[in-house]
Amino acid sequence: MNFGENLKNWRISQGILQRQLAEKLNVSMQTLSHWETGYSEPSIQQLIALANIFDTTIDELVGRVN
Repeated sequence: MNFGENLKNWRISQGILQRQLAEKLNVSMQTLSHWETGYSEPSIQQLIALANIFDTTIDELVGRVN
């Protein structure tokens, strides 16, 4: 599973809409959609914010779990 799929799964499992997550991260819904579809990726600062929002590690968020 790639990062975009992981992000979408995390978001849906937390019951968060794309719009809500985009607002929390101060990005557009288009940007968030691009992350979820693999068209682009977030910066390290945005990854840190995402990990904090989902109360997880960056490793788990990007699918790098042993």
